[in-house]
Parts: sequence; C-alpha cells; structure tokens
Amino acid sequence: MFVTPRFRDRMEAGQRLAQRLKRDAVGGPDVLVLALPRGGVPVGFAITQILNAELDVLLVRKLGVPGHEELAMGAIASGGIRVLNEELIRHLGISRTVIDRVTAREQQEIERREQLYRDGRPALPIQDRIVILVDDGLATGATMLAAARAARAQQPKRVIVAVPVASHEACEEFRRHVDEVICAETPEPFDSVGTWYEDFRQTSDAEVRELLQKTSRQGVA
Repeated sequence: MFVTPRFRDRMEAGQRLAQRLKRDAVGGPDVLVLALPRGGVPVGFAITQILNAELDVLLVRKLGVPGHEELAMGAIASGGIRVLNEELIRHLGISRTVIDRVTAREQQEIERREQLYRDGRPALPIQDRIVILVDDGLATGATMLAAARAARAQQPKRVIVAVPVASHEACEEFRRHVDEVICAETPEPFDSVGTWYEDFRQTSDAEVRELLQKTSRQGVA
C-alpha cells in the first residue's frame, strides 16, 4: 500500500495538534499535558510550546502476549492501574500466573523510567486540572486506556485524549472513556501509526529527558 505521510515528524505533528486544541480554546496554566513516553513526549513538548501549558509524563507499558509481544493482552500505568483484554486472554488461554509475571516485568520498567525521566523532580499535580493525554498515535488504544484510568484516579477537572493520527474505530471508542477526544487525522485504511510519519525513528530515553528538562526550566508564564 502506497500512502502519503501526513506529518514530517513528531514535533510537526504536535504543532499541528496544538493548533487544533487552540481552536477548541484549550490552553492556559490550568492545562497539564501528560505525554506517554517515549513517542508521545516530543508531540507533547510541541503542544506545550504553543498552548503555554505544563508538560509531564504518564508512564504506561503494554502487556504483550508471551511469544507474540506485539499483541497487547493489556497495559499498565503509573499508580497501579492495569487494563486487561479479557476476551483475548480467554481466547488464548493465558493464565493469571503468566499475566502477573508479565505485569511485574513491565512494572519494573515503569519504575526505571520514572527515576530516569523525572531526574528527582516530583510528578506534577493532576487534581482539578484539565489533563491532555498525548501520544504519537492511537491504534488499539490499550496503553491510552490505562493512562486515562490512571489520570481519572487523581480527580482532574477534565480528561482530553489528543493524538495526531488514529484509526477511526479507536478514536470513536475513546469517547466513552474521557471527556473529549481530538484525533487530528483518521486516515482509512489506517494500517499503523508509523505509516503516517516521514520520520518515525524511535524516541530515545535521552531525548525524553532533554525535553522534560527543557520544559521544566522554561516553566509556565
């Protein structure tokens, strides 16, 4: 399948998404952009530069089916949130022991990244704020659903999911879980998130740290 990418890279995608958020009058110091590492961080950083909002990360990890790790049987997020695809788990006959083992491994990775990315900085408060959950795209939505539940648990004023590109089905599905969903592009057929970027190189831990440090130094005017 030959397609024309919609975005040059994640930064450009974030800039375009920010303009969409601006049109919806979303912005200001009570807005908190929570990016899903790693790919969501450059998108989120670009948004904060335009909306004059704060940036933080919300750590999520996919729970891959053993032997087929690209297939998500669920996801976990900071704060002990776990979302499972019970239908898939039943269909594949995956035991709770296996699920718990995968969960424990991914929880260790969340804790490692929390320490690495925050560099001693506390997580920014979520309560009574407008939270924008950002990733570089939305395919199945397992990790974003875990993120949404983790954010909800901290009593924000509103939760908005904002992504540059998504499948139409995922975009519509999320309207049941959050206050608002903004998908800048919903191409059909969707294929995959990376299809719609010219440059979809993996974002490194070093890039995530650099962008978070930069936004921390800038603060919000």
